[in-house]
Amino acid sequence: MENHQEGKVGGYERISVAICTYNRDKFIRNALESLRKQTLPASKFEILVVDNMSTDKTAEIAKSFISAHPELDIRYVFEDRKGVSFARNRAAQEASTPIVTYIDDDAEAEPDYLETILDFMNSHPDAVGIGGKVIPKYSESAEPKWISRYLYGFVGKVDFGSKPRLYTGAMKYPLGCNMAYKTDVVKKAGGFNNRLTFRSDDKYLYHEIAKISKIVWYLPTAVVHHNVDNHRLQLDYFKKLFLKTGNEEKVRLRHEQGWPGVVLKFLEYVCKTGAGLLLFGWYALGGKALKGKYIFLSQWFTLQGFLRRSVFVR
Repeated sequence: MENHQEGKVGGYERISVAICTYNRDKFIRNALESLRKQTLPASKFEILVVDNMSTDKTAEIAKSFISAHPELDIRYVFEDRKGVSFARNRAAQEASTPIVTYIDDDAEAEPDYLETILDFMNSHPDAVGIGGKVIPKYSESAEPKWISRYLYGFVGKVDFGSKPRLYTGAMKYPLGCNMAYKTDVVKKAGGFNNRLTFRSDDKYLYHEIAKISKIVWYLPTAVVHHNVDNHRLQLDYFKKLFLKTGNEEKVRLRHEQGWPGVVLKFLEYVCKTGAGLLLFGWYALGGKALKGKYIFLSQWFTLQGFLRRSVFVR
């Protein structure tokens, strides 16, 4: 597809928002509804639904939504290469605007989400990307008692304060649930790493873009709410997710830094596992053994995944 990016000298007129989805018929309609209710005029944004081989009713729901809302510039695209990185790369290829924003298929954007991002990018023309705030939404039960600040990443929580700031040092990188980049910069950086089909592809892209420009902002007023259902809170899913996290970190580092980077990360994970064990003891002494247990398990499963040849999660 030929990509005719729209824009004007001194500013951006339109923005793309992509929902890369796989078997989320439970949440996809709410995600789409949150985009329909944007304060940004419909003429100023396009919606891309990239279906990554769903086998449930995701396609049916998306197509029905598109038919019901002809006022929206919205397209359904089927990506037959399995893996979120393939879907995200497809979104960048399909985008017809200078900025591509990504939200998860189980996320709901605040009404001013796209307007906030577009205004910020126009007022900061040197910025190449943005990562926003992500607030967990426990859609089927209360927040589990074992959640602690050490596990915010597991439920996708992102909150680095109330003021915009550049991603540096401990600020890490924009999470795939809420991130926006200049479309041409995504392509110049080589896109998402297709070896990373479930985790770490957002981290990989950030590091590649940072080689081009480090001006990537945390924007706390760009807010999405991330649905966390009961399935995601089960120990079996918890284990698989951290196994996959460790495994894909090894893949990412082997590609970026070679075996020296892999060895250093292995030593880091060993230290973190030891620290997790100490935290378990500390929390247990304070009568919060369950919190400590899950902190330790997150590090233990990550280390195990790092040592495995491959881990399948979908």
